[in-house]
Amino acid sequence: MSASAPVVLVTGAARRIGAAIARRLHADGYAVALHCHRSRDDADALAAELDARRSGSTRVLQGDLADAAAVPTLVESTVAHFGRLDALVNNAAAFAPTAFQDTDAAAFDALMATNARAPFLLAQAAAPHLRAARGAIVSIGDLYAERPRADLVAYAASKAALLGLTRGLAVALAPEVRVNAVSPGAILWPEDGANAAQQSRILEATPLARLGSAEEIADAVAWLLRGGFTTGEVLRLDGGRSL
Repeated sequence: MSASAPVVLVTGAARRIGAAIARRLHADGYAVALHCHRSRDDADALAAELDARRSGSTRVLQGDLADAAAVPTLVESTVAHFGRLDALVNNAAAFAPTAFQDTDAAAFDALMATNARAPFLLAQAAAPHLRAARGAIVSIGDLYAERPRADLVAYAASKAALLGLTRGLAVALAPEVRVNAVSPGAILWPEDGANAAQQSRILEATPLARLGSAEEIADAVAWLLRGGFTTGEVLRLDGGRSL
């Protein structure tokens, strides 16, 4: 792997949207640090797939983003292995639908820790390296950050915090580092299933009348990483559902 290749750290990279982002950025020439939490086998398989295309171009990093002390080590390990860091993609998220009255402090804190605090701590650790590279951060938000549901109050608040963090970091890290977010609508049905009625309601509320794809999110991330005059923006990819 060339030492001049740009390096990206992608959290939650083992599966679904995160894996699509990792594949796209790898195809664009990045070396990719693949973070995972529980999906180590999937992360290792993805690393093997990408390394078969370009030897030595990945590194798998496992860690719990809710563990504040462990978060900065993801950046440290990436830089120790590749010698640089050019981009950070905050994709990993905790998701826990819970009725408002049933959400206790521990559940609220767990969502905030992974969805908002971890990206903040990663940005702190990554900032010197990203400044040196004149790099970029892209975070994956959610439609529900701006259009919350009754059973997603805490989750929506954590994603709204992430969008606020995006704008704050865009100011704090300028002019060397650009910081943006992608706010997806319905992209993939949950793995535990969404019944036909739920799917129908979601598609009826989406003017483009279809799901988005993980690859469309990855395309948006790739564009934001190279969009040199864009910072502090939230790019909505929701098929018009936020209208």
